Amino acid sequence: MFVLESFSRDEYNLSIIRIREIITNLSLVLLSFMKLFFAINVIRYSSIFFILGVLVAMFFYPGGNIHDPNQLGYSFTHNFLSDLGGYKSHSGEINFLSSTFFALSLSVFALAGISFLLIPLIFDDDRINFYLCLIGAILFFIGAIFFSAVGFTPYDLYFEEHVFFAKNSFRLMIPASFFILIALIRSKISKHYLYIISVFLVSTIFYVIYLNIGGNPIENQDDLIPNVIAQKLIVFVSMICIFLVTFAFSDKLNQNKKYAGT
Repeated sequence: MFVLESFSRDEYNLSIIRIREIITNLSLVLLSFMKLFFAINVIRYSSIFFILGVLVAMFFYPGGNIHDPNQLGYSFTHNFLSDLGGYKSHSGEINFLSSTFFALSLSVFALAGISFLLIPLIFDDDRINFYLCLIGAILFFIGAIFFSAVGFTPYDLYFEEHVFFAKNSFRLMIPASFFILIALIRSKISKHYLYIISVFLVSTIFYVIYLNIGGNPIENQDDLIPNVIAQKLIVFVSMICIFLVTFAFSDKLNQNKKYAGT
């Protein structure tokens, strides 16, 4: 009777320990899932926030471009996005509202960059994919910080710093998207997502090349429109691609057995 009672107590204590371990493990998995779910959505909606913020900044832009200070308002074909962030507009007016919305729309990418550092955890079911995505995430993080810095270095106050951050943010996106693309290919994600990130990679490569071989819009007025349009195309294509590729991360999160059924 004593042995049976002792055994029952030991078995009971062991059961309690096992239940606690299961609850703890489930809690950790759930917490990780929620962190990843939150991170994916921060990245996803930062692109929408950026586009909306830029559109509002365009609305409040006083006017003028680098060759015509008398231009009224903002022109999609004659104003760079950087014009929105200037301390003064090219018309000479204080550019407070436009620059504020522009800086806010860019600053959200700092959060997106931080969130991207969690994305490799989605790929932790394969060591190679994890490290591929980790390299891509670190590069994306640095690129996103540089992109955010563009909004806090107005071209008319800190021209060299502004250009440095703008150009290198795009340059960093090339290896970042390449490593993430390889990780997605090895993860057997839907081909539709692979096409999306491939478009992002190729278009960024072409834009970086264009920055090096294209004409100088400051020195030659004829080069203004091609440069302005090229900039807007790459930025808006990038925002669309970033928004869509987050759904690949969501699918991969659901594929990961660690989070299955969470």
